[in-house]
Amino acid sequence: MTLVRRLLDQAARTPPGSVALVSGTGAELTYGELRRQVLAVRHGLLSAGLAAGDGVLFSVRPSPESLVLALGVVAAGGVVVFADPGAGPEMFGARLRLARPRWSAAESILYAGSRLRPVRAFARRRGLLLPNLADLRIPGEGPMRHIRVGPRLPGVPRDALSFKRLAQGDPADPVPDADPDAPAAVIFTSGTTSDPRAVVHTQASLAAALDLFRTRMPLGPGDVVHTDQLMLGLPALVAGARWSMPPLSCAPADFARLLREREATHTFCVPVHLAEILDASPDLPPTLRYVLLGAAPAPAGILRRAVGAAPSAEVLSVYAMTEILPVAIASAEEKLAHTAPGDLLGRPLPGVGARLADDGELLLYGPNLCRGYLGADPVSELPTGDLARFADGRLVLVGRKKDMLIRGKFNLYPGLYEPSIAALPGVAEAAIVGVPDPGTGDEEVVLAVVGTGDLPVRLRRILPDVVDHDALPDRIVVLDELPRTGRTCKLDRDRLRELVTPRETSRETP
Repeated sequence: MTLVRRLLDQAARTPPGSVALVSGTGAELTYGELRRQVLAVRHGLLSAGLAAGDGVLFSVRPSPESLVLALGVVAAGGVVVFADPGAGPEMFGARLRLARPRWSAAESILYAGSRLRPVRAFARRRGLLLPNLADLRIPGEGPMRHIRVGPRLPGVPRDALSFKRLAQGDPADPVPDADPDAPAAVIFTSGTTSDPRAVVHTQASLAAALDLFRTRMPLGPGDVVHTDQLMLGLPALVAGARWSMPPLSCAPADFARLLREREATHTFCVPVHLAEILDASPDLPPTLRYVLLGAAPAPAGILRRAVGAAPSAEVLSVYAMTEILPVAIASAEEKLAHTAPGDLLGRPLPGVGARLADDGELLLYGPNLCRGYLGADPVSELPTGDLARFADGRLVLVGRKKDMLIRGKFNLYPGLYEPSIAALPGVAEAAIVGVPDPGTGDEEVVLAVVGTGDLPVRLRRILPDVVDHDALPDRIVVLDELPRTGRTCKLDRDRLRELVTPRETSRETP
């Protein structure tokens, strides 16, 4: 059964007046209305000419409207293409040439902002170079078709379909059975302008991912999931629970307030965001049963704070990749009890296969694995780029192949030591990077830490008992914070290397 069919069937079984989704503004969408709108959007798109396999460039921020529109596109046989228009003109153009979407769906304000000169100039002054969405063309063919979400504004294409009118239309007949292995979503993750990279997921792989979340984190009617993450919100809806969305620009204190006001039972946070939430509200509501952390490694300090702030909840750390999610889930207690080198990820979830290549690279497979990369052959196994080992059936992350540092004959993997250093008293975060040494050809190993007290002196005394001798840093630099990038706030190692070069004025010790 396809993902969309499962959600629609759940909506049909749930009392139609039951609330399915609460928006960031507090507006409510019932299960009955969610089902009706998805079917109406599907019917309207099919009537407007959307064909099976048509890509729809999707530039709509998380909201009830974006959920309904995305589900309607997939229900009609289309493919939702997530290609950030703020990625820069060259990268955005390269991604369009690869994906070749035939439709564009965007918020009215984005259409207006990308076409009107004063608005484009205002965005450019803030470092955002917006493409002219209204004039997009299918490479080698004609102009794209458009769907607007929001009011008609200057700059919106005249022939753009209105999401509001689509959603208010005739729901027509139920969705027929579809091919679960047909593409449903394209997600650009990395690559260059000459070689962009996009992950292709099917309804089957996405449905399997939702099921895997629920094997470790039960969901059902009466539960409230507070998140802006689609891959946690969808399991809530498929289970008949309520999805609570935070506002688009949500201050940490407001996030904590909404957790309490909406009596959330589940939430998902990027670790650095959770730290900000706990700074604003040291105690989380007693209704919480599960706090999920993901998208970036969770330092020991944040795990301890989360456990203390939500004593009635289970704090879980999710290991996942865009290509296959989730892979493993470990509790905060398990991770904090792990004192051996490396970051404990947990046991692979049911049905997820994991093995190690000869060089220690983690290879993954399972029903939640993506179909492959856009424009390439399908994949049956994913080389992750992560180096790992098994300990009593549990995965332990050793590091990233690309992050390896070379010191003489010793290969140093930062991920093998960073969790142990971050767990030391007074250390909030730790990261190891290499700065090229032009004299020796090796890399100077620099340990950057965030914390309190006279860290360099204390760490010089403690580190020989924590890391291998050949992994001891040449320098220790104390920063106010580690540089991060993207919505997931992952560590920006390139920027960190710039910050720890000798010309910087950071507090450091040789």
